[in-house]
Amino acid sequence: VQLQASGGGLVQPGESLRLSCAASGFDLDYYAIGWARQAPGKEREEISCINSAGSTHYADSVKGRFTISRDTAKNTVYLQLNSLKPEDTGVYYCAADPRGGSYCPMVAYDYRGQGTQVTVSS
Repeated sequence: VQLQASGGGLVQPGESLRLSCAASGFDLDYYAIGWARQAPGKEREEISCINSAGSTHYADSVKGRFTISRDTAKNTVYLQLNSLKPEDTGVYYCAADPRGGSYCPMVAYDYRGQGTQVTVSS
């Protein structure tokens, strides 16, 4: 059972990225998926989630700019990052929780792995 976050990179303010959270060994459709980020010297911030019914949630800091979605065929959850700002810089992590039908912001996700680095700089 593995999750792999990828898709980060170095972009300029206002540009976009699409992050992927790919699962192997289990079906993501039945899980709640959370995305979090951590900037240097700051605490981890949970920014978005989606449950098994497709209900989504966003932190105020990213609402209107980021979009979370599922691709069932690819067993992958995406996080589209638009209108990026320097304050979006950080390592982005994804996590899956088997309480798929829960109200996803209330799930205590276990973020592991290396994450993917997003750097927004001019």
